[in-house]
Amino acid sequence: MIAWLKGLRGPKRPGFRITKVRLAAQTFFFLLFLFFVIITDLRYLKGYPVSLFLELDPLVGFATAATTGTIYKGLILCLLLLVPTLFLGRFFCNWICPYGTLHQLIGWLFGRKDEVTRIDSNRFRKLQGLKYVFLVMMIVMAFFGSLQIGLLDPICLFHRSMSTAVLPALNEIFPDTFYVKQAYHVGAWAIGFLLLFFVVMNVYVPRFFCRVVCPLGAFLGVASRFSLWRIERDPNTCIDCDACLANCQGACDPHTQLRKSECFVCMECIEDCPVDALSFQFMPNRKHEIAAPPVTGRRVAMASVLGAAGYAMARSAGASDKNFSKKVIRPPGSLKEDEFLERCIKCDQCIRACPTNVLQPTLMEAGLEGIWTPILNMKIGYCELNCTMCGQVCPTGAIQRISIEEKTGMGRHAERGPVKLGTAFYDRGRCLPWAMETPCVVCEEVCPTSPKSIFSREVTITKRDGNPITLRQPYVDPSRCIGCGICEHECPVKDHAAIRVTAIGETRSTERSLLMDGGDPTSVLELVKKKR
Repeated sequence: MIAWLKGLRGPKRPGFRITKVRLAAQTFFFLLFLFFVIITDLRYLKGYPVSLFLELDPLVGFATAATTGTIYKGLILCLLLLVPTLFLGRFFCNWICPYGTLHQLIGWLFGRKDEVTRIDSNRFRKLQGLKYVFLVMMIVMAFFGSLQIGLLDPICLFHRSMSTAVLPALNEIFPDTFYVKQAYHVGAWAIGFLLLFFVVMNVYVPRFFCRVVCPLGAFLGVASRFSLWRIERDPNTCIDCDACLANCQGACDPHTQLRKSECFVCMECIEDCPVDALSFQFMPNRKHEIAAPPVTGRRVAMASVLGAAGYAMARSAGASDKNFSKKVIRPPGSLKEDEFLERCIKCDQCIRACPTNVLQPTLMEAGLEGIWTPILNMKIGYCELNCTMCGQVCPTGAIQRISIEEKTGMGRHAERGPVKLGTAFYDRGRCLPWAMETPCVVCEEVCPTSPKSIFSREVTITKRDGNPITLRQPYVDPSRCIGCGICEHECPVKDHAAIRVTAIGETRSTERSLLMDGGDPTSVLELVKKKR
Protein backbone atom coordinates (compact mmCIF):
# COMPACT_ATOMS: atom_id res chain seq x y z
CA MET A 1 0.00 0.00 0.00
CA ILE A 2 2.74 2.46 0.98
CA ALA A 3 4.78 1.64 -2.12
CA TRP A 4 1.71 2.16 -4.31
CA LEU A 5 0.98 5.42 -2.51
CA LYS A 6 4.50 6.73 -3.09
CA GLY A 7 4.21 5.85 -6.76
CA LEU A 8 0.85 7.56 -7.02
CA ARG A 9 2.15 10.72 -5.41
CA GLY A 10 5.26 10.75 -7.55
CA PRO A 11 7.61 13.73 -7.45
CA LYS A 12 6.41 16.92 -5.83
CA ARG A 13 4.48 19.09 -8.24
CA PRO A 14 6.49 22.09 -9.45
CA GLY A 15 5.37 25.63 -8.81
CA PHE A 16 4.36 27.62 -5.76
CA ARG A 17 4.46 25.70 -2.45
CA ILE A 18 2.90 27.30 0.59
CA THR A 19 4.87 25.06 2.95
CA LYS A 20 8.11 26.68 1.78
CA VAL A 21 6.67 30.06 2.70
CA ARG A 22 5.67 28.64 6.09
CA LEU A 23 9.16 27.25 6.71
CA ALA A 24 10.65 30.64 5.82
CA ALA A 25 8.27 32.34 8.27
CA GLN A 26 9.09 29.83 11.00
CA THR A 27 12.82 30.33 10.49
CA PHE A 28 12.48 34.11 10.54
CA PHE A 29 10.41 34.28 13.72
CA PHE A 30 12.54 31.66 15.49
CA LEU A 31 15.74 33.59 14.76
CA LEU A 32 14.03 36.87 15.68
CA PHE A 33 13.02 35.41 19.04
CA LEU A 34 16.58 34.22 19.73
CA PHE A 35 17.90 37.62 18.68
CA PHE A 36 15.63 39.38 21.16
CA VAL A 37 16.61 36.98 23.96
CA ILE A 38 20.32 37.47 23.33
CA ILE A 39 20.22 41.28 23.13
CA THR A 40 18.20 41.56 26.35
CA ASP A 41 21.47 42.61 27.88
CA LEU A 42 22.83 45.91 29.15
CA ARG A 43 25.53 45.79 26.48
CA TYR A 44 23.20 45.39 23.50
CA LEU A 45 19.71 46.60 24.46
CA LYS A 46 19.29 49.87 22.58
CA GLY A 47 15.59 50.36 22.15
CA TYR A 48 14.88 46.99 20.55
CA PRO A 49 11.33 45.69 21.23
CA VAL A 50 12.60 42.63 23.11
CA SER A 51 9.18 42.03 24.70
CA LEU A 52 7.44 41.82 21.32
CA PHE A 53 6.64 38.09 21.42
CA LEU A 54 5.33 38.32 24.99
CA GLU A 55 3.21 41.34 24.15
CA LEU A 56 1.80 39.59 21.07
CA ASP A 57 0.75 36.61 23.18
CA PRO A 58 -3.09 36.79 23.42
CA LEU A 59 -3.20 34.47 26.42
CA VAL A 60 -0.91 36.84 28.34
CA GLY A 61 -3.16 39.76 27.41
CA PHE A 62 -6.38 37.98 28.33
CA ALA A 63 -5.11 36.50 31.60
CA THR A 64 -3.56 39.74 32.88
CA ALA A 65 -6.77 41.58 32.00
CA ALA A 66 -8.65 38.98 34.06
CA THR A 67 -6.38 39.32 37.11
CA THR A 68 -6.09 43.11 37.12
CA GLY A 69 -9.27 44.30 35.41
CA THR A 70 -7.14 46.42 33.09
CA ILE A 71 -5.15 45.85 29.92
CA TYR A 72 -1.51 46.93 30.07
CA LYS A 73 -0.82 49.15 27.08
CA GLY A 74 1.75 46.83 25.49
CA LEU A 75 -0.67 43.91 25.47
CA ILE A 76 -2.97 45.66 22.98
CA LEU A 77 -0.54 44.18 20.45
CA CYS A 78 -2.02 40.76 21.07
CA LEU A 79 -4.93 41.78 18.84
CA LEU A 80 -2.49 41.62 15.93
CA LEU A 81 -2.39 37.89 16.49
CA LEU A 82 -5.89 37.19 17.77
CA VAL A 83 -7.79 38.93 14.96
CA PRO A 84 -6.08 36.97 12.12
CA THR A 85 -6.87 33.77 14.05
CA LEU A 86 -10.57 34.55 13.60
CA PHE A 87 -9.98 34.57 9.84
CA LEU A 88 -7.28 31.95 9.24
CA GLY A 89 -7.43 29.64 12.23
CA ARG A 90 -4.66 28.55 14.59
CA PHE A 91 -1.87 29.71 12.26
CA PHE A 92 0.36 31.06 15.05
CA CYS A 93 1.30 27.56 16.22
CA ASN A 94 2.96 26.58 12.95
CA TRP A 95 3.91 29.88 11.37
CA ILE A 96 5.18 32.11 14.20
CA CYS A 97 5.56 30.35 17.58
CA PRO A 98 9.31 29.84 18.21
CA TYR A 99 8.65 27.15 20.80
CA GLY A 100 6.51 25.23 18.34
CA THR A 101 9.24 25.54 15.73
CA LEU A 102 11.75 24.07 18.17
CA HIS A 103 9.54 21.04 18.76
CA GLN A 104 8.91 20.53 15.05
CA LEU A 105 12.66 20.73 14.37
CA ILE A 106 13.49 18.16 17.05
CA GLY A 107 10.78 15.84 15.78
CA TRP A 108 12.11 16.17 12.22
CA LEU A 109 15.70 15.52 13.31
CA PHE A 110 15.18 12.67 15.75
CA GLY A 111 11.65 11.42 15.23
CA ARG A 112 10.65 8.21 13.49
CA LYS A 113 11.19 8.25 9.75
CA ASP A 114 9.14 5.36 8.35
CA GLU A 115 5.89 6.58 6.82
CA VAL A 116 3.57 4.02 8.42
CA THR A 117 4.72 5.01 11.93
CA ARG A 118 4.47 8.71 11.12
CA ILE A 119 0.92 8.31 9.85
CA ASP A 120 -0.10 6.45 13.00
CA SER A 121 1.62 8.99 15.27
CA ASN A 122 -0.24 11.87 13.61
CA ARG A 123 -3.72 10.56 14.29
CA PHE A 124 -5.82 12.42 16.84
CA ARG A 125 -5.53 11.26 20.46
CA LYS A 126 -8.02 11.96 23.24
CA LEU A 127 -5.03 13.10 25.30
CA GLN A 128 -5.02 16.28 23.20
CA GLY A 129 -7.99 17.50 25.19
CA LEU A 130 -5.74 17.87 28.25
CA LYS A 131 -4.49 21.30 27.18
CA TYR A 132 -8.03 22.68 27.40
CA VAL A 133 -8.20 21.46 31.00
CA PHE A 134 -4.97 23.33 31.74
CA LEU A 135 -6.35 26.43 30.01
CA VAL A 136 -9.60 26.44 31.98
CA MET A 137 -7.76 25.93 35.27
CA MET A 138 -5.43 28.85 34.58
CA ILE A 139 -8.20 31.16 33.38
CA VAL A 140 -10.31 30.42 36.48
CA MET A 141 -7.30 31.14 38.70
CA ALA A 142 -6.74 34.37 36.77
CA PHE A 143 -10.29 35.57 37.42
CA PHE A 144 -9.70 34.93 41.11
CA GLY A 145 -6.53 37.06 40.91
CA SER A 146 -3.74 34.45 40.58
CA LEU A 147 -1.77 34.66 37.33
CA GLN A 148 -0.32 31.22 36.55
CA ILE A 149 -0.46 31.05 32.74
CA GLY A 150 3.29 31.69 32.60
CA LEU A 151 3.99 28.21 33.95
CA LEU A 152 3.03 26.60 30.61
CA ASP A 153 2.51 29.43 28.13
CA PRO A 154 5.00 28.58 25.34
CA ILE A 155 6.47 32.08 24.94
CA CYS A 156 6.92 32.57 28.68
CA LEU A 157 8.24 29.03 29.12
CA PHE A 158 10.71 29.31 26.24
CA HIS A 159 11.97 32.71 27.35
CA ARG A 160 12.38 31.48 30.93
CA SER A 161 14.24 28.39 29.72
CA MET A 162 16.58 30.42 27.52
CA SER A 163 17.28 33.06 30.18
CA THR A 164 17.90 30.82 33.18
CA ALA A 165 19.06 27.48 31.75
CA VAL A 166 20.11 27.45 28.09
CA LEU A 167 22.17 30.64 27.75
CA PRO A 168 24.04 30.18 31.07
CA ALA A 169 24.83 26.59 30.05
CA LEU A 170 26.07 27.67 26.62
CA ASN A 171 28.16 30.39 28.27
CA GLU A 172 29.91 27.70 30.30
CA ILE A 173 30.95 26.08 27.01
CA PHE A 174 31.65 29.35 25.15
CA PRO A 175 32.81 31.80 27.87
CA ASP A 176 32.01 35.51 27.60
CA THR A 177 29.59 34.90 24.73
CA PHE A 178 26.28 35.78 26.36
CA TYR A 179 27.46 37.31 29.65
CA VAL A 180 30.33 39.53 30.79
CA LYS A 181 30.84 37.02 33.59
CA GLN A 182 29.24 33.62 34.03
CA ALA A 183 25.63 33.78 35.19
CA TYR A 184 24.19 31.32 37.69
CA HIS A 185 20.55 30.73 38.55
CA VAL A 186 19.24 28.89 41.58
CA GLY A 187 16.80 26.15 40.55
CA ALA A 188 17.69 26.42 36.88
CA TRP A 189 17.95 22.62 36.81
CA ALA A 190 14.15 22.36 37.22
CA ILE A 191 13.50 24.81 34.39
CA GLY A 192 16.07 23.08 32.18
CA PHE A 193 14.65 19.65 32.98
CA LEU A 194 11.15 20.76 31.99
CA LEU A 195 12.45 22.05 28.66
CA LEU A 196 14.42 18.86 28.08
CA PHE A 197 11.39 16.69 28.91
CA PHE A 198 9.12 18.43 26.42
CA VAL A 199 11.82 18.37 23.75
CA VAL A 200 12.57 14.66 24.18
CA MET A 201 8.86 13.79 24.06
CA ASN A 202 8.83 14.84 20.41
CA VAL A 203 10.70 11.65 19.60
CA TYR A 204 7.74 9.61 20.83
CA VAL A 205 4.77 11.90 20.17
CA PRO A 206 5.35 14.58 17.49
CA ARG A 207 4.67 18.09 18.79
CA PHE A 208 3.77 16.61 22.20
CA PHE A 209 3.77 19.96 24.01
CA CYS A 210 1.78 21.71 21.29
CA ARG A 211 -0.82 18.98 21.00
CA VAL A 212 -1.24 17.94 24.64
CA VAL A 213 -0.01 20.66 27.03
CA CYS A 214 0.04 24.14 25.45
CA PRO A 215 -2.62 26.47 27.00
CA LEU A 216 -1.96 29.13 24.36
CA GLY A 217 -2.68 26.56 21.65
CA ALA A 218 -5.91 25.68 23.45
CA PHE A 219 -6.84 29.38 23.67
CA LEU A 220 -6.23 29.84 19.94
CA GLY A 221 -8.01 26.56 19.25
CA VAL A 222 -11.17 27.92 20.86
CA ALA A 223 -10.89 31.13 18.81
CA SER A 224 -10.14 29.25 15.57
CA ARG A 225 -13.48 27.41 15.57
CA PHE A 226 -14.98 30.68 14.27
CA SER A 227 -12.38 31.19 11.51
CA LEU A 228 -13.62 31.91 8.01
CA TRP A 229 -10.93 30.02 6.09
CA ARG A 230 -10.36 26.34 6.80
CA ILE A 231 -9.23 23.04 5.37
CA GLU A 232 -11.91 21.36 3.23
CA ARG A 233 -11.95 17.71 2.12
CA ASP A 234 -13.80 16.56 -0.98
CA PRO A 235 -15.12 13.07 -0.04
CA ASN A 236 -15.85 12.31 -3.68
CA THR A 237 -12.19 12.75 -4.64
CA CYS A 238 -10.54 11.36 -1.47
CA ILE A 239 -9.24 7.79 -1.86
CA ASP A 240 -8.74 7.24 1.91
CA CYS A 241 -4.99 6.72 1.54
CA ASP A 242 -4.14 8.63 4.77
CA ALA A 243 -1.22 10.34 3.03
CA CYS A 244 -2.37 13.63 4.57
CA LEU A 245 -1.38 12.29 8.00
CA ALA A 246 2.28 11.72 7.15
CA ASN A 247 3.31 15.28 8.04
CA CYS A 248 0.24 16.65 9.85
CA GLN A 249 1.55 18.85 12.66
CA GLY A 250 -1.61 19.18 14.73
CA ALA A 251 -2.94 15.61 14.52
CA CYS A 252 -6.26 17.12 13.40
CA ASP A 253 -7.53 14.19 11.27
CA PRO A 254 -7.81 15.90 7.88
CA HIS A 255 -8.55 12.48 6.34
CA THR A 256 -12.02 12.35 7.95
CA GLN A 257 -13.81 15.18 9.71
CA LEU A 258 -11.21 17.85 10.30
CA ARG A 259 -10.85 18.86 13.95
CA LYS A 260 -10.71 22.61 13.43
CA SER A 261 -9.46 23.53 16.89
CA GLU A 262 -6.47 21.18 16.47
CA CYS A 263 -5.43 22.30 12.98
CA PHE A 264 -2.15 24.28 12.89
CA VAL A 265 -2.78 25.49 9.30
CA CYS A 266 0.55 23.94 8.35
CA MET A 267 -0.79 23.09 4.83
CA GLU A 268 1.19 19.84 4.78
CA CYS A 269 -1.95 17.77 4.19
CA ILE A 270 -2.89 19.80 1.11
CA GLU A 271 0.51 19.34 -0.50
CA ASP A 272 0.78 15.67 0.49
CA CYS A 273 -2.61 14.68 -0.92
CA PRO A 274 -2.00 12.72 -4.16
CA VAL A 275 -5.44 13.46 -5.63
CA ASP A 276 -5.94 17.11 -4.54
CA ALA A 277 -8.90 16.21 -2.34
CA LEU A 278 -7.88 18.82 0.27
CA SER A 279 -7.95 22.59 -0.12
CA PHE A 280 -7.96 25.77 1.95
CA GLN A 281 -11.30 27.45 1.34
CA PHE A 282 -13.37 30.41 2.47
CA MET A 283 -16.35 29.26 4.57
CA PRO A 284 -16.50 25.68 3.24
CA ASN A 285 -19.14 23.07 3.97
CA ARG A 286 -18.86 22.49 7.71
CA LYS A 287 -20.28 18.99 7.65
CA HIS A 288 -16.76 17.75 6.96
CA GLU A 289 -15.31 19.12 10.21
CA ILE A 290 -15.59 19.10 13.99
CA ALA A 291 -15.36 22.72 15.11
CA ALA A 292 -15.66 22.31 18.87
CA PRO A 293 -12.54 21.61 20.99
CA PRO A 294 -12.12 17.98 22.09
CA VAL A 295 -13.21 18.53 25.68
CA THR A 296 -16.53 17.76 27.32
CA GLY A 297 -18.59 20.04 29.52
CA ARG A 298 -17.90 17.78 32.48
CA ARG A 299 -14.16 18.16 31.95
CA VAL A 300 -14.55 21.93 31.78
CA ALA A 301 -16.52 21.88 35.05
CA MET A 302 -13.88 19.68 36.66
CA ALA A 303 -11.10 22.00 35.46
CA SER A 304 -12.98 25.00 36.84
CA VAL A 305 -13.28 23.38 40.26
CA LEU A 306 -9.59 22.45 40.19
CA GLY A 307 -8.66 26.00 39.24
CA ALA A 308 -10.70 27.51 42.07
CA ALA A 309 -9.35 24.97 44.56
CA GLY A 310 -5.80 25.52 43.33
CA TYR A 311 -6.15 29.26 43.78
CA ALA A 312 -7.59 28.91 47.28
CA MET A 313 -4.89 26.51 48.47
CA ALA A 314 -2.03 28.46 46.90
CA ARG A 315 -3.24 31.80 48.25
CA SER A 316 -3.99 30.53 51.76
CA ALA A 317 -0.66 28.73 52.00
CA GLY A 318 1.39 31.42 50.29
CA ALA A 319 3.44 34.32 51.56
CA SER A 320 1.04 37.18 52.25
CA ASP A 321 1.84 40.66 53.46
CA LYS A 322 1.34 39.47 57.03
CA ASN A 323 3.40 36.31 56.59
CA PHE A 324 5.92 37.35 53.97
CA SER A 325 9.27 35.68 53.59
CA LYS A 326 12.27 37.80 54.43
CA LYS A 327 14.01 36.26 51.39
CA VAL A 328 11.44 37.55 48.90
CA ILE A 329 13.10 40.81 47.91
CA ARG A 330 11.56 42.01 44.65
CA PRO A 331 13.28 44.09 41.93
CA PRO A 332 13.16 47.91 42.15
CA GLY A 333 9.89 49.27 40.82
CA SER A 334 7.92 46.11 41.66
CA LEU A 335 4.28 46.51 42.58
CA LYS A 336 2.90 45.52 45.97
CA GLU A 337 3.12 41.73 46.35
CA ASP A 338 -0.49 40.85 45.56
CA GLU A 339 -0.50 43.22 42.58
CA PHE A 340 2.90 41.91 41.50
CA LEU A 341 1.58 38.34 41.42
CA GLU A 342 -1.42 39.54 39.40
CA ARG A 343 0.90 40.74 36.64
CA CYS A 344 4.10 38.68 36.70
CA ILE A 345 4.01 36.02 33.95
CA LYS A 346 7.24 34.32 35.06
CA CYS A 347 8.94 34.98 31.73
CA ASP A 348 12.14 35.87 33.62
CA GLN A 349 13.05 38.47 31.03
CA CYS A 350 14.11 40.74 33.91
CA ILE A 351 16.50 38.00 35.07
CA ARG A 352 18.10 37.90 31.64
CA ALA A 353 18.50 41.71 31.61
CA CYS A 354 20.01 42.01 35.10
CA PRO A 355 23.70 42.96 34.71
CA THR A 356 24.83 41.70 38.14
CA ASN A 357 23.02 38.33 38.16
CA VAL A 358 21.30 39.24 41.45
CA LEU A 359 17.83 38.41 40.09
CA GLN A 360 16.97 34.74 40.48
CA PRO A 361 13.88 32.62 39.81
CA THR A 362 12.17 31.47 42.99
CA LEU A 363 11.35 27.90 43.82
CA MET A 364 9.16 27.97 46.93
CA GLU A 365 10.42 31.12 48.65
CA ALA A 366 7.30 33.05 47.57
CA GLY A 367 4.89 30.15 47.93
CA LEU A 368 3.15 28.20 45.16
CA GLU A 369 1.81 31.35 43.53
CA GLY A 370 5.23 32.90 43.24
CA ILE A 371 7.16 29.98 41.73
CA TRP A 372 9.70 31.18 39.12
CA THR A 373 9.00 34.84 39.81
CA PRO A 374 12.12 37.05 40.27
CA ILE A 375 13.73 37.80 43.63
CA LEU A 376 17.13 39.18 44.63
CA ASN A 377 19.80 36.80 45.91
CA MET A 378 22.61 38.88 47.42
CA LYS A 379 25.05 35.97 47.65
CA ILE A 380 25.12 35.91 43.84
CA GLY A 381 24.93 39.63 43.06
CA TYR A 382 23.55 42.98 44.16
CA CYS A 383 21.22 45.63 42.80
CA GLU A 384 23.28 48.17 40.88
CA LEU A 385 22.38 51.66 42.11
CA ASN A 386 22.14 53.23 38.65
CA CYS A 387 20.30 50.41 36.88
CA THR A 388 16.58 50.00 36.11
CA MET A 389 16.90 47.41 33.34
CA CYS A 390 14.41 44.99 34.90
CA GLY A 391 11.59 47.51 34.66
CA GLN A 392 12.51 48.45 31.11
CA VAL A 393 11.97 44.93 29.80
CA CYS A 394 8.99 43.79 31.92
CA PRO A 395 6.13 43.21 29.43
CA THR A 396 3.22 43.41 31.89
CA GLY A 397 4.14 46.18 34.32
CA ALA A 398 4.70 43.86 37.28
CA ILE A 399 7.98 45.79 37.53
CA GLN A 400 7.22 49.41 36.73
CA ARG A 401 9.47 51.47 34.51
CA ILE A 402 11.20 53.92 36.79
CA SER A 403 13.97 56.41 36.10
CA ILE A 404 17.34 56.49 37.81
CA GLU A 405 16.26 59.70 39.55
CA GLU A 406 13.15 58.00 40.88
CA LYS A 407 15.09 54.96 42.06
CA THR A 408 17.73 57.02 43.85
CA GLY A 409 15.35 59.69 45.18
CA MET A 410 17.03 62.53 43.37
CA GLY A 411 15.66 65.67 41.71
CA ARG A 412 11.87 65.98 41.89
CA HIS A 413 11.74 62.65 43.74
CA ALA A 414 13.92 63.89 46.61
CA GLU A 415 11.01 64.48 48.97
CA ARG A 416 9.72 60.92 48.59
CA GLY A 417 13.22 59.46 48.85
CA PRO A 418 14.87 56.48 47.15
CA VAL A 419 13.24 53.17 46.37
CA LYS A 420 13.96 50.78 49.24
CA LEU A 421 14.17 47.07 48.45
CA GLY A 422 14.64 46.08 52.09
CA THR A 423 16.93 46.72 55.03
CA ALA A 424 20.34 45.36 56.01
CA PHE A 425 20.94 43.84 59.45
CA TYR A 426 24.14 42.74 61.18
CA ASP A 427 24.78 39.34 62.66
CA ARG A 428 27.27 40.47 65.28
CA GLY A 429 28.18 36.91 66.11
CA ARG A 430 29.70 36.59 62.62
CA CYS A 431 30.91 40.14 61.99
CA LEU A 432 34.73 40.31 62.07
CA PRO A 433 35.10 43.54 64.11
CA TRP A 434 32.32 42.57 66.50
CA ALA A 435 33.09 38.92 67.14
CA MET A 436 36.52 38.05 65.74
CA GLU A 437 38.68 40.97 66.94
CA THR A 438 39.57 41.47 63.26
CA PRO A 439 39.57 44.86 61.46
CA CYS A 440 37.14 45.05 58.53
CA VAL A 441 35.35 47.99 56.87
CA VAL A 442 34.34 46.38 53.56
CA CYS A 443 30.60 46.93 54.01
CA GLU A 444 31.06 50.61 54.82
CA GLU A 445 33.39 51.16 51.90
CA VAL A 446 31.09 49.62 49.28
CA CYS A 447 27.85 51.20 50.56
CA PRO A 448 26.64 53.33 47.60
CA THR A 449 24.27 55.73 49.36
CA SER A 450 25.19 59.31 50.14
CA PRO A 451 25.51 59.81 53.04
CA LYS A 452 26.39 56.18 53.61
CA SER A 453 23.80 54.10 55.38
CA ILE A 454 26.59 52.06 57.00
CA PHE A 455 28.77 53.89 59.48
CA SER A 456 31.22 52.78 62.16
CA ARG A 457 32.43 53.73 65.60
CA GLU A 458 35.97 53.24 66.83
CA VAL A 459 36.44 51.14 69.93
CA THR A 460 39.56 49.94 71.67
CA ILE A 461 39.45 46.46 73.14
CA THR A 462 41.94 44.11 74.73
CA LYS A 463 42.57 41.01 72.69
CA ARG A 464 42.78 37.55 74.18
CA ASP A 465 46.59 37.76 74.17
CA GLY A 466 46.39 40.94 76.27
CA ASN A 467 47.31 43.42 73.53
CA PRO A 468 44.99 46.37 72.86
CA ILE A 469 43.51 46.86 69.40
CA THR A 470 41.40 49.63 67.89
CA LEU A 471 38.50 48.45 65.73
CA ARG A 472 35.77 50.20 63.73
CA GLN A 473 32.54 48.43 64.52
CA PRO A 474 29.84 48.93 61.84
CA TYR A 475 26.21 49.95 62.24
CA VAL A 476 23.30 50.33 59.80
CA ASP A 477 21.25 53.51 59.59
CA PRO A 478 17.86 52.04 58.53
CA SER A 479 16.56 55.43 57.46
CA ARG A 480 19.20 55.55 54.70
CA CYS A 481 19.57 51.86 53.80
CA ILE A 482 17.99 51.02 50.42
CA GLY A 483 18.52 47.25 50.61
CA CYS A 484 20.69 47.07 47.49
CA GLY A 485 22.65 44.15 48.99
CA ILE A 486 26.16 45.11 47.90
CA CYS A 487 27.26 44.96 51.54
CA GLU A 488 26.01 41.39 51.87
CA HIS A 489 27.52 40.41 48.51
CA GLU A 490 30.95 41.84 49.34
CA CYS A 491 31.07 40.68 52.97
CA PRO A 492 34.23 38.57 53.43
CA VAL A 493 32.27 36.08 55.55
CA LYS A 494 31.05 34.20 52.51
CA ASP A 495 29.13 31.17 53.74
CA HIS A 496 26.58 33.15 55.71
CA ALA A 497 27.33 36.85 55.47
CA ALA A 498 27.66 38.88 58.64
CA ILE A 499 25.33 41.50 57.16
CA ARG A 500 22.18 40.39 55.37
CA VAL A 501 19.32 42.16 53.65
CA THR A 502 15.70 41.20 54.30
CA ALA A 503 12.49 42.46 52.69
CA ILE A 504 11.48 44.44 55.77
CA GLY A 505 11.19 48.18 55.19
CA GLU A 506 10.61 47.99 51.42
CA THR A 507 8.79 51.03 50.08
CA ARG A 508 6.36 49.10 47.85
CA SER A 509 4.31 47.97 50.87
CA THR A 510 3.41 49.95 53.98
CA GLU A 511 2.58 46.66 55.71
CA ARG A 512 6.24 45.70 55.51
CA SER A 513 7.52 48.69 57.43
CA LEU A 514 10.46 48.16 59.73
CA LEU A 515 8.36 48.93 62.78
CA MET A 516 4.96 47.41 63.53
CA ASP A 517 3.33 50.84 63.76
CA GLY A 518 5.07 52.05 60.60
CA GLY A 519 6.91 54.74 62.55
CA ASP A 520 10.19 56.42 61.68
CA PRO A 521 13.08 54.12 62.63
CA THR A 522 15.35 57.11 63.26
CA SER A 523 13.13 58.17 66.17
CA VAL A 524 13.56 54.74 67.72
CA LEU A 525 17.34 55.00 67.29
CA GLU A 526 17.33 58.35 69.07
CA LEU A 527 15.24 56.84 71.85
CA VAL A 528 17.71 53.98 72.23
CA LYS A 529 20.62 56.41 72.35
CA LYS A 530 18.93 58.42 75.12
CA LYS A 531 18.33 55.27 77.16
CA ARG A 532 22.03 54.45 76.89
